Amino acid sequence: MLLTKDKTFYKTLVALAIPIALQNLVTFSVNLADSVMVGALGDAAVSGMYMGNQIQTLLQVFSGGIEGAILVLAAQYWGLRDTGSIRKICSIGIRLSVLVGGVLTLLCALLPEEIIGLFSHDPETIRCGAEYLGIVCFSYIFFCLTQSLIAAMRSVEIAKIGLYVSLCSLVANVGLNYALIFGKLGFPAMGIKGAAIATVIARILETAIVTVYVLKDHRLSFRLKDLLVTDRGLLSDFLRYGLPIIGGQVVWAVNMLASSAIMGRNTAEGAVVAMSIAGTVNNLAYVVMNGMSGAVGIITGKTIGAGEVEKMKEYARTVQVLFLALGLVTGLTVFSVRDFSISLYAVSPAAVAQAQTFINVLSVTI
Repeated sequence: MLLTKDKTFYKTLVALAIPIALQNLVTFSVNLADSVMVGALGDAAVSGMYMGNQIQTLLQVFSGGIEGAILVLAAQYWGLRDTGSIRKICSIGIRLSVLVGGVLTLLCALLPEEIIGLFSHDPETIRCGAEYLGIVCFSYIFFCLTQSLIAAMRSVEIAKIGLYVSLCSLVANVGLNYALIFGKLGFPAMGIKGAAIATVIARILETAIVTVYVLKDHRLSFRLKDLLVTDRGLLSDFLRYGLPIIGGQVVWAVNMLASSAIMGRNTAEGAVVAMSIAGTVNNLAYVVMNGMSGAVGIITGKTIGAGEVEKMKEYARTVQVLFLALGLVTGLTVFSVRDFSISLYAVSPAAVAQAQTFINVLSVTI
């Protein structure tokens, strides 16, 4: 039997996947707004911001690994309704994530030009990228805190908070981008620096909202003092089961960074801008996939935690079929909206041609 007949599985999958997917969509919209608005400043600004965001991508992928580790372990304890252990697992994840965010913040604040120089040899791209990275890096710790706390909530089947937080961030980021990039509403025109400042403020707002929500939530009953508690047994489990997840994410992140560095040295006109556009389309393609995978992770942990291994095998077969179908539909959709997606950017004809090629490849790999 390829598809499970358990209606509860489908209901839970949809109930969890939709808020997560919508959160991903809103997050994508924030990034799209950044790219489109900065695109009005020219190819160098788009390339600089894209290269500046490579560290954010690294952090995001690493943070995703920590979130996965939290969900895998915490969801199992949620199957047993052991919230005390969940709080300890979440605390381990939060501390590790913030540590990594802090290290990257320090490096990027001190060496922005050197870091951008790893991805590009173009002086104008390095200048724009360093301006952006030197400011946006101060959002990293807030991003880590937010994502870890959202993962904690998802582990106890509260998925909507991530959507609400992202919606607030979208409104704040787009509004501040408009004011700070172009000098509207009485603010000076700051260009790419304005985009970076807008991102930092939006991240701080995200963290404030999710922190208040988590501290008031009674299902998990998380308290600040829980961050000081360490359980050696759970720490061992986190390292044993979480490191392979984090490691897999880091390997993928290195692959992405290497690709960006190679393309950054591509002398073809518009290559980096085209890669930036294709990367944005790629992120859109994974909105629904990530929503479903997040929901499956929660269901998996809860089912295994309840000791229902045979049921989990049945669910696993169903998931394979669902994701194959989703991949086919998504790939076709990406190819269909290719030209419309590119038309949103005010870039050179050479960049348009390169972007078309990149998106054609993406539609197949998806």
